[in-house]
Amino acid sequence: MANEETYALWQQVIHRFRDNLKTESDISKMERYFPLFSSFDLVGNEFLIGVKEDFHVEWFTPLYGKSLEEAFTLCGRPNVKVKFIVVKDKEDNTIPRVPTVKPTVSVPQEPVSITAEPQPSAAKEIPYSLPLYDNYTFKNFVEGPSNSFAHSAAMAVAKNPSKNTYNPLFIYGGTGLGKTHLMQAIGHYVRENNQNLSICFTTAETFMNEYVEAMVNKTLPELRARYRKVDLLLIDDVQFMVGKKQFQEEFFNTFNALLLFQKQIVMTSDVAPQNLQGVEERLISRFNGGMVVEIELPSYETRLAILKSKALSCGHDISLDILTFIATNIKSHVRAMEGALRRLTISLELNPGIPLTIEYVRALLKDLIEEELTANNLTIEGIMQAVAKFYNVTIEDLRAEKRTQTLVTPRQMAMYLSRRLTSNSLNEIAKQFEKKHATVHHGMQTIQKRIDVEPDLKKDIEEIVTILGRNPSDIFK
Repeated sequence: MANEETYALWQQVIHRFRDNLKTESDISKMERYFPLFSSFDLVGNEFLIGVKEDFHVEWFTPLYGKSLEEAFTLCGRPNVKVKFIVVKDKEDNTIPRVPTVKPTVSVPQEPVSITAEPQPSAAKEIPYSLPLYDNYTFKNFVEGPSNSFAHSAAMAVAKNPSKNTYNPLFIYGGTGLGKTHLMQAIGHYVRENNQNLSICFTTAETFMNEYVEAMVNKTLPELRARYRKVDLLLIDDVQFMVGKKQFQEEFFNTFNALLLFQKQIVMTSDVAPQNLQGVEERLISRFNGGMVVEIELPSYETRLAILKSKALSCGHDISLDILTFIATNIKSHVRAMEGALRRLTISLELNPGIPLTIEYVRALLKDLIEEELTANNLTIEGIMQAVAKFYNVTIEDLRAEKRTQTLVTPRQMAMYLSRRLTSNSLNEIAKQFEKKHATVHHGMQTIQKRIDVEPDLKKDIEEIVTILGRNPSDIFK
């Protein structure tokens, strides 16, 4: 099959595959791992996906093999078998690299992102660095009250890496709020303005997998040398290292080595350093030693500004009324808004003659809007009611001073879920439970530690979260 046809087929498969993903965690993994596919080709009924290492074959085959074959079937190719193979750069440069943009319904000859989503930069990366995406720049970042402080800190680091008090820079916030965007914007800025500086963008999970591989192959010295010589280390999702003590030791030493030689470190996490339960205190102390900034949920004005920015590149004339409707009804995070806009754009591609009305958009986004309503209606009181019913106690019991085990676990569970499933502060939660701030903090820590060693407790949490109308992956991510 010609390269153009192969590319078109792959674009359709990516589209189908992404549509079948059910959680934000799965989408995040796809965006993280697919750039590791170095090439692709269709040979007979085998679709060959090139990767650089043997362990990638072992890793991706069970993770994505069957799912991609199902996507091929949905694209009218039921007999295609997906096979991951090791392809070194020097072995075959004729096979095109895997496109990582999200496809449109009508497949173009060149990669086009329907909502200005990230595309890998063609610029040269240092070895073992994941790609920076072209659209993750300061220019494309929509600044608002919820992220202005984080934006300013990121810009300060980009202009003077390691030559300010913002080292390390620790950016935290919920899923889909722009943490990775800001981090990669720093990388782009430094690469454009300080070409003599080496940059490495990676994730804590990727770093750990490389560490495990280096242990197996007895190449730890080489791994350490690679990471400890970079001038700018951008490491995403550091919450992944929770509970992984041996890897934390390795990261601690790398962290110290970089700071010793005045190299800049930027990290992102879903939670603040002090809430990284299962991470050593000495690491948390290092994380807090520089600048810690939070990205909060965007305001209505910021959401609308983001949608306007994304809509400009989608190729369709979407009215302000429609964008306002989406901004009003989709509030949880930026990625959810992008998903709604993507669905709308695909619908226009499939049904160009249908008038774009509020009623049509409401029906098209019905499930997303219902999910938002469920998520946004969660309150501390509602969580307390669900936990009390599950454990057959009362809300008064949860607020009482009694410390019997039959009450302590439900009480701490309700505190933990109130923090993880709402935007309320520890002080606000403490007020609802009629407890001190320290008591709530201790209760959350206790539940977090027990989750790692008590499967039954984790199962209880999953059931309660499901009862509340949320996905358990919102907790265990």
